[in-house]
Amino acid sequence: MLNKNIYTFIGFDSEYEDSQIVVFGAPFDGTTSFRPGTRFAPAVMRNESYGLETYSPYLDKDLTDIKVYDAGDLEFPFGNTKKVLDMIEEFAKSVLNDGKIPVMIGGEHLVTLPSVKAVYEKYKDIYVLHFDAHTDLREDYMGEKLSHATVIRRVWELLGDDRIYQFGIRSGEREEFEWAKRHTNLTKFTYKGLEDVVNKLKGKKVYVTIDLDILDPSVFPGTGTPEPGGILFNDMMNIIGILKNLDIVGADIVELSPHYDNSGVSTAVACKILRELVLAISKN
Repeated sequence: MLNKNIYTFIGFDSEYEDSQIVVFGAPFDGTTSFRPGTRFAPAVMRNESYGLETYSPYLDKDLTDIKVYDAGDLEFPFGNTKKVLDMIEEFAKSVLNDGKIPVMIGGEHLVTLPSVKAVYEKYKDIYVLHFDAHTDLREDYMGEKLSHATVIRRVWELLGDDRIYQFGIRSGEREEFEWAKRHTNLTKFTYKGLEDVVNKLKGKKVYVTIDLDILDPSVFPGTGTPEPGGILFNDMMNIIGILKNLDIVGADIVELSPHYDNSGVSTAVACKILRELVLAISKN
C-alpha cells in the first residue's frame, strides 16, 4: 500500500498523540490593509522548509529530538471573518485541552486574537510578548474593529493593562503610541529590555506573537506592509535565545507574503525563525 502523500514542515512529522507541540496554518488575509497574500505563507513555508537542516546551531537542539505534529492548514470560508476567527479559537482550544502547545503559522496578524483567546481561557494569568513593526493598537480601522491593525487592542480588551509587552515598534498613529503609554509596555525600534522582561515573567504563562515585519525589509521584503528601520536576522535569533527561558504556552508567526519576494529569501527567513521558535518552546 502507498504511504500517504501529506506535506509537513521539516521535522514536524510525529504523531499527534506523541507530540508536545502542534503546528497549524491559518491561511487568512481577509482584513489586510495594504498588500494581500499572507494566506499563501503556510503552504509555501512547508515546501521551502526542506532547504533547512533539523539541527539548530543557535540553540544546540534538533527537531529530531522533540515531538512536533504538523496539523496542516485550517480550511476557511471566504468572506466570513468572524467564522474564521471562531474556527481558529476552536482548534487551538482542542490542542490546549489535550495538554499540547499550539503554534500557528499565519496569515495576517488578526489570526493572533482567537489563538490568544483560547490560551486565555485555560491560563487566565497569561502575558503576551508582541514583536512587530506596527503598534496594532487602533480602536478600529476604517470602521472595522476586527483588523490586523487592531489586533493587539482587542487582545488588551481581553487581558487588561500591563500584560502586553511590545518590541520593535516603529509605525502607528500618534494616538496609538500615546495610548500604549497608559496600557501596554511598548519599546520603540528595538528589543532593548527584553531580558529584564523575561526575568520578570519567569514562572508565568506566556504567549509569543511574532509579526515578521519586525525585520528590516532588507532582510525580509516579503510582507504586505514593509517598514524600514527594523531589526536584523541575528537580532531575531538573539530574541529567541532569550525567550527560551520562558514558559511559552502558545505562539504564532504571521505576515509573510511569499510572493512579494521571488528570491525566496523571506520564506527561508520565516522557516528558520519557526524552527528556532519551536525548539525554544520545546521542554526538555
